[in-house]
Amino acid sequence: MAFDYKKEYKDIYLPPKKPMLIDVPPINYVAVRGQGDPNEEGGAYQHALQLLYGLSFTIKMAPKTGHDIEGYFPYVVPPLEGFWWLEGGSAVFDPARKSEFNWISCIRLPDFATPEVLRWAKEEAARKKKTDFSAAEFLAVDEGLCVQCMHVGSYDSEPATIDAMHRFAEGQGCAIDLTDRRLHHEIYLSDPRRTAPEKLKTVIRLPVKRI
Repeated sequence: MAFDYKKEYKDIYLPPKKPMLIDVPPINYVAVRGQGDPNEEGGAYQHALQLLYGLSFTIKMAPKTGHDIEGYFPYVVPPLEGFWWLEGGSAVFDPARKSEFNWISCIRLPDFATPEVLRWAKEEAARKKKTDFSAAEFLAVDEGLCVQCMHVGSYDSEPATIDAMHRFAEGQGCAIDLTDRRLHHEIYLSDPRRTAPEKLKTVIRLPVKRI
């Protein structure tokens, strides 16, 4: 049976709807950086998703293409994730400023996927799809202590959930710790093309520090 990160790490991917503290272990991603409205048709964000999924499935299907990867095991491609911020270090995730969003869109890499594996995947995907995959990078993230919860609803309704996360963190003796290295993080468990906005499930994670 294929290894499913969502099922094996439920504390990371399936948190409760109420905020909770979590110490997140280091995780490696294939990532693409960009700026602008993620809803822009044919925009940079949409292009980034094409690169991420192209590379993720190239790695997943490696044995079927005759490429031997040391330590390979069958797995389910993890969900899409994203790190988001506004210039000036704003701690407010403001839907009205989508055109100003900076983002790192990413998909978790399986544990066997080294930078060398990703380099091979970029070359293989570029050869097969006739597309430039050079914008994708190997990204190692060590988030540490965070507050997170499951947000159910549209992306534009996230501010209310984020406010609740701020209040919970304060009640736990913590402060939100957004910096240029510790970012607003989301994990997308629903496909917005097939799911009604009010039923979308998104893990929201914010870095915190003890005070």
